[in-house]
Amino acid sequence: MIVVKTPAEVELMRESALMVGRVLTEVARFLKPGVTTQQLNDLAEKYILDNGAVPSFKNLYGYPFATCISVNDAVVHGFPNHQLLKEGDVISVDVGVLKNGFHGDSAYTFVLAPSKGEVLKLLKVTKESLYLGLGKAVVGNRVGDISNAVFEHTEKKHGYGVVRDLVGHGLGRRLHEDPQVPNFGRKGTGPMLPDGLVLAIEPMINMGKKDVYHDKDGWTIRTRDGLPSAHFEHNVCVRRNRPDILSSFEGIEAAEKSNPYLDSSYY
Repeated sequence: MIVVKTPAEVELMRESALMVGRVLTEVARFLKPGVTTQQLNDLAEKYILDNGAVPSFKNLYGYPFATCISVNDAVVHGFPNHQLLKEGDVISVDVGVLKNGFHGDSAYTFVLAPSKGEVLKLLKVTKESLYLGLGKAVVGNRVGDISNAVFEHTEKKHGYGVVRDLVGHGLGRRLHEDPQVPNFGRKGTGPMLPDGLVLAIEPMINMGKKDVYHDKDGWTIRTRDGLPSAHFEHNVCVRRNRPDILSSFEGIEAAEKSNPYLDSSYY
């Protein structure tokens, strides 16, 4: 069932979504070779708790961490661990926050310098596809219009693999609400987008083929060909004239550009 939010509820969701952006900003400031994803997870969890919220992911469906941190060929749901990050690593950080009864859920992919041009292109195209999808989140469109915008830019135009097994979703009092938002599909198909619907749109794009598998931990999803993957996610409220993006990358991007260990030259 699709749950439409009131204007007051949307503002509470904006607060949660913006907090996720601040968490990811702290991560962007801390990232460098030699740190571990467990350290990143602990930093994020402390920030969330210190600011009057709780991690959305922790203990959800039995997941044991506050964040999902996926490195290189890990697409999503990566377990934080004690392995040292190194130059050239691609690091996707997915964070959820529950505050005032509503969730925020956003993700950003970083790369530790020096990095390869083909990796930077993957990040650039994936991030572009996110905004193309967001642009379709207006009243009168359907879910398939969002899905098709992502697919056309990533797989059809650039030849990347769009993951079929994982999708974006509605967002609200529950982390995962209806409707599902795939990153592939046909225009004009799927549920209509009503005013006040809040979505988490999240392209998960592989450098190589679309095929993925579950790692032995039961959670981490990896590319079957071992090539890197990128993941960017925003929260957006469907409106009549233009989408209302509730989350923000502004602080993340500023921290990324000022961190000499991160490569942000792709945008």
